[in-house]
Amino acid sequence: MTKHRIVVVGGGFGGVQTVHGLKGTGTEITLIDRRNHHLFQPLLYQVATTLLATSEIAWPIRRLYRDRPDVTTILDEVVDVDTTARLVKLNSGQEVPYDTLVLATGARHAYFGRDEWEKLAPGLKTLEDATTLRRRILLAFEHAEMAEKTADRDALLTFAIIGAGPTGVEMAGTIAELAQEVLAPEFRRIDTKRTKVMLIEAGPRVLAAFSEDLSTYAQSALEKLGVEVRVGQPVTAITEDGVTVGETFIPCRTVIWAAGVQASPAAQWIGAEADRAGRTIVGPDLAIQNDPNIFVIGDTAFVKQENGKPVPGIAPAAKQQGSYVARVIKARLAHKTAPAPFKYFHQGSLATIGKRAAVIDFGKIKLKGGLAWWIWGLAHIYFLIGTRSRLAVAWSWLWIYLSGQHSARLITQKETLKDEA
Repeated sequence: MTKHRIVVVGGGFGGVQTVHGLKGTGTEITLIDRRNHHLFQPLLYQVATTLLATSEIAWPIRRLYRDRPDVTTILDEVVDVDTTARLVKLNSGQEVPYDTLVLATGARHAYFGRDEWEKLAPGLKTLEDATTLRRRILLAFEHAEMAEKTADRDALLTFAIIGAGPTGVEMAGTIAELAQEVLAPEFRRIDTKRTKVMLIEAGPRVLAAFSEDLSTYAQSALEKLGVEVRVGQPVTAITEDGVTVGETFIPCRTVIWAAGVQASPAAQWIGAEADRAGRTIVGPDLAIQNDPNIFVIGDTAFVKQENGKPVPGIAPAAKQQGSYVARVIKARLAHKTAPAPFKYFHQGSLATIGKRAAVIDFGKIKLKGGLAWWIWGLAHIYFLIGTRSRLAVAWSWLWIYLSGQHSARLITQKETLKDEA
């Protein structure tokens, strides 16, 4: 008897959770990803800002499933799906047949029609993004140390983060601490404490998804770290020489994008309806309207909640969707009643501001300050994969907290800032 073939595209939180949930179903599972590792994306900014090493937040996908003979891992990129023949088409030219397809392909950066900004203002979605940003941040200080002109030195010591969601807030706070505390004793010609870190947000406040009081606290905590917060004005231009906010030009050599995302082209592959951000519109069971055997989850999917708002594109949501789809598939295979429609349970919003403060919004319960920072850290350690990773990250954070020193400050490539741009 031929086994039921399940193809899962994407080794992020949603895809991995789906595969975990299908254990013991007697099916033939193929997991496809264009990278060989599963990434704990909430801590990606810590790699970019020299707090953690890449190996502490990423794990080889094959290692995750070495004891699962039902799972085959393919390192390749999906370019299309033939929904009639039920084939997933890969960049290598190969085709993978499926009976059930789960698309968990995530999202990429969105520059609101200004794609030329991408090289000048990289975002943060992959390990490659993180190491690129880490290199640019560290090189900015190195080049400032050697700059002869005051104007050049000031521009090199100016960092602009565009977008004041959790990633932008966390990046801004950590770069400020890096300049104010970590690097200050190590340079001779420059005073790194004069570094200017700007957090730029087109909306009216930082951390718009949080309650207003926590947003106000976060902005105040950032400003205490020396971050200049600019809200209510969008970035209108980015060049190699700086950024323009509204009509004001600011000389700046390092720009980081944290303002928007665009879903992967999964909807185009399967001919499904999508929203303005490219997210595939799915039904209550997370399948597309014209094919119940194709599920779309995570950042790739538009899932409407009871209040009419979409499920947020965060890790807990993707994991819940992965678990749900696995239950739906198992019920179908066993010819049992399908689970009730998917319902997202919000577990809270968390964001950290440097190494001493954080904000947590659990709805009725709201926390801020040092206690919130400890809870934020424990929550992230808990969700890491494997004892080794938990111990490594916990030790790195403890070392940073006690010594004030970041442990991953290596520049691993020789490109200059101009070459990178």
